[in-house]
Amino acid sequence: MNERYRYDYNTEYAEGNTVRRQRREQEQERFREIKGGQKRRRKHMSFGYMLFLCAAMVAVAIVATGYVSLRMQITNSVNTISTLESQLNELKQENDEKYNKASSNVDLDEIKRIAMEEYGMTYADEDQIVTYSDEGGDDYVRQNEEIPQN
Repeated sequence: MNERYRYDYNTEYAEGNTVRRQRREQEQERFREIKGGQKRRRKHMSFGYMLFLCAAMVAVAIVATGYVSLRMQITNSVNTISTLESQLNELKQENDEKYNKASSNVDLDEIKRIAMEEYGMTYADEDQIVTYSDEGGDDYVRQNEEIPQN
């Protein structure tokens, strides 16, 4: 055996191959004991702890389901909005096309000719123009009585 003992202040020190092997075996035994204790503790969970874990899992499932439901509602709303916006754009485009078509069919010179020749209309003179102000601030004037003649 290749062991050497040295005494220093009433403390025993040992060195050598045999001692290293013994220390390694002791450390492995301690590790097994610690690991075995952890396994025993893991096997024996209390009823309260299990109940808490089940309640936590149910709460997480409810929250996750609610979250997924909200995300689906948001996605459906976004799709509905985009569909309605595309329909609105199509209707605006159709409206503009019909307005332009109606405007292009109107000949203003012909309307003026018919109004002057057939209906006897003329342009107003300066003394025929009467300006009224709306004191209430509305965009139009209400006529409550006859307009006075000058």
